[in-house]
Amino acid sequence: MATVSRLSVQNVRSHTVFETELSPNVSIITGGNGSGKTSLIEALYLVLRGTSFKGGDNDILKTDTPWWKIDIIFNKEEKRSVSFDPTRPSLKKQFIVDSKKSGRLAQKQKYPAVLFEPEDLRLLNGSPARRRQFIDRFISQLNPLYGATLRKYERALKQRNNLLKRFQVDNNQLFSWNIALSEHGAYLIEQRIAFIEQINQKLNDVYSEIAHTNDHISIHYSHTVVGNVSQKILAELEAHVERDKIIGSTSVGPHRHDVLFEINHSPALSTASRGEVRTIVLALKFIEVDIVETLTGLKPLILLDDVFSELDITRQKALSERTKGYQIVMTSTHVVTTAGGFKEIKL
Repeated sequence: MATVSRLSVQNVRSHTVFETELSPNVSIITGGNGSGKTSLIEALYLVLRGTSFKGGDNDILKTDTPWWKIDIIFNKEEKRSVSFDPTRPSLKKQFIVDSKKSGRLAQKQKYPAVLFEPEDLRLLNGSPARRRQFIDRFISQLNPLYGATLRKYERALKQRNNLLKRFQVDNNQLFSWNIALSEHGAYLIEQRIAFIEQINQKLNDVYSEIAHTNDHISIHYSHTVVGNVSQKILAELEAHVERDKIIGSTSVGPHRHDVLFEINHSPALSTASRGEVRTIVLALKFIEVDIVETLTGLKPLILLDDVFSELDITRQKALSERTKGYQIVMTSTHVVTTAGGFKEIKL
């Protein structure tokens, strides 16, 4: 099992310089609110996955500092780093892996990491954007083409929206962006539906394992598309073009879709208790770990950002039991006793 044995950050958010050894099993980063615990989780995710889950490169830069850098020792001896210097004429963000420099982490260099943060526990009650982000991040980790297609879709969407905000725009100007959105959007929808079906095959069993109930849990995509998906998106975009001109944005497409949850064949959003919602989300995270490991053949690094404080003792134990055998880095305002043997890192 590949593990991260050392982490060093410079000028990353609130940290000027911070270095620490990590346990191959469980490391708990403790400290008060605002002490920079999440920034260390973010640093690990960024250097292993190539992007932050919190913001852009400039957001990470500590105030009034010229650059930031993250270094790790990975898989016993391998050194890898990522740095950002906004004054560099090119390669403002630069990765170094095996002494080779690049502006982006190659897919073969990415290592799976499953992130669990408090906002995930509000997944069902949050906005559709939050649920889309959850499924998009999940799929992107397993399918590099999905992440690339999502970025192309978002760029085309931005261009179309910019045109729609103009005082006068004719349909011919929008057509090329309609084509791009329909082509990229069809792939996103097809992949989302396929992965949701994969989750559904496991969700009931994993939920029952945690909750010890016979409740029926399922997840569904908000839009069922039969036939030529690209053509249907294109037709939908053209049908809503006059409305889009009035509101100045694109009102249809996968960027407006949702992921729906049901418990006992009723909407979970309106019928599930707080504990049931948290059990559903916990089950989703367990499934994510299983699918990532099955498809990559690698044990993902588990990153838990202040999650234990949000779970009752039963769900804490379920999380501890299910993640045994993985390297775990977690944050907490205090030591988590249910974590078993661990290394504490105090901020």
